[in-house]
Amino acid sequence: MVMALQFATGLEPYGADMYTGKLVALGIVRELGPVLTALLVGGRIGSGFAAELGSMAVTEQIDAIRALGADPVKKLVVPRVLACIITIPLLTMMADVVGCFGGMIITIDEVGITPTFFFQQVLDTLWVVDLMHGLFKSVFFGYAIGIIGCFVGMHTTGGTEGVGNATTRAVVATAITLLISNFLLSKLFVSIYG
Repeated sequence: MVMALQFATGLEPYGADMYTGKLVALGIVRELGPVLTALLVGGRIGSGFAAELGSMAVTEQIDAIRALGADPVKKLVVPRVLACIITIPLLTMMADVVGCFGGMIITIDEVGITPTFFFQQVLDTLWVVDLMHGLFKSVFFGYAIGIIGCFVGMHTTGGTEGVGNATTRAVVATAITLLISNFLLSKLFVSIYG
């Protein structure tokens, strides 16, 4: 909604405010949907993984799993990472729909276009490549969130204080990784698909 407001007011002096829907849809589907979803989920879920596995590490439950002959990575890490890989793209699609709907409301109010015109702009602008751009990013982001949260959690030491520090490290590492990888993935997609 904020993006729609900024584009509508910024494009108005040039007589291009009616194209706000195109810019909003493209920005949300390619960038904002995947990135904001991943940052929110990464902060919540990544820290949760780090805290849960960190508690297991400091209480030697992970060592007990190894002593029983089971692989803690298969039992504890793989299901969490797969859940992130599956869930983040689904949440990203939901964020795209909600974001475009919010953009439509503001664009209709600020610019004075009809909902039909807004949807026509969105359909004219977005291609399957744009949707895949955002969804591929979200798959990678899901993998990164799961791996970072689990890695930090599995390597936690120092008792309950160490668990608290691990959750902070997981959130910071996840956010930095997501933002840097977003730039690199965007650069890659732009160079491939334009």
